[in-house]
Amino acid sequence: MQEPKSTAPSTSADNGAAASDNTSTQETPQSKSARQREVETDTAMFTAVGIILGEVNFTEDNKATVALGSKQYQLFYTKKNYLAYTGLQKEIEATNNNTKRLIVYPRMMHFPSRDEAPRLSFQLVGFDKGNHPGIAGELKNNEFKLCGLWQFIPVCRTPCVSIFRNFNKERLDYVKQADPTTKTRFMKASHIPLLWRDAPVRPFRFNPKAGKDQGHPSFISVKAKFIPSRDAWGFVEELAEYREKAPRFLKVSKKDKALAQKGSTKDKAAQKGSKKDKAAPKGNVPKKEFKDLMKPTKKPVKKVTVD
Repeated sequence: MQEPKSTAPSTSADNGAAASDNTSTQETPQSKSARQREVETDTAMFTAVGIILGEVNFTEDNKATVALGSKQYQLFYTKKNYLAYTGLQKEIEATNNNTKRLIVYPRMMHFPSRDEAPRLSFQLVGFDKGNHPGIAGELKNNEFKLCGLWQFIPVCRTPCVSIFRNFNKERLDYVKQADPTTKTRFMKASHIPLLWRDAPVRPFRFNPKAGKDQGHPSFISVKAKFIPSRDAWGFVEELAEYREKAPRFLKVSKKDKALAQKGSTKDKAAQKGSKKDKAAPKGNVPKKEFKDLMKPTKKPVKKVTVD
């Protein structure tokens, strides 16, 4: 199944403006403000993109890392960014300079145990040759644009900006036909730790022991600077006021997540089983008999009588 292309979700901003032109009733300041907030919410999108300046190195098996500070991070690409990846290789060969300004998506992988540190890597989107097009001109080195749900997650002590898949019809049709494992992988959120002391709204914290009506996380849009020494981001400025209503997004259901986890467990068990089968003796020898055959045999000791 082919993954749908990344397209921006449709908005109702243009339709709303057309409707307001055709109406003969006068719009009150309150209704105008409410409509503007609704339009802003519709045009808002989940986003995590930034600029990093680091030394890029390629391995013999065509994998790449980028050095930021004293740390090395995996630099990977998807099929749609393959040309950017090969273009970066050619640019480094042509200029003989490994230090490049990269446009990247951060990918933070958290683990169930809090004692196990999260794993951070970067997905290559493009690189800046010096003409500063688009996002490369808007952001300084190590700055990121983060737009998502402001909340705590169970496996991270630092509050996070949770980035989900933006909703559109094409993606919805894709996940409806996908199996649970593909759905879970496609809709997996990225939780970016953000250090923000004087935030105008508190990060949402879900309490499993409390009732269902606990509210919901706010949607924030901020500029933040990546801090390699902490594998986290520090707040720089708000790009827009926080919103109580988030834009539409895709989120994997608990049922699909459980089925995907079950399937993953079965696959691991099958792999272990195949390794045991390879080590097993040829023929239909029962396990117990095989163990008996492998035991060292003791030769009988002859008794010698002396006259």
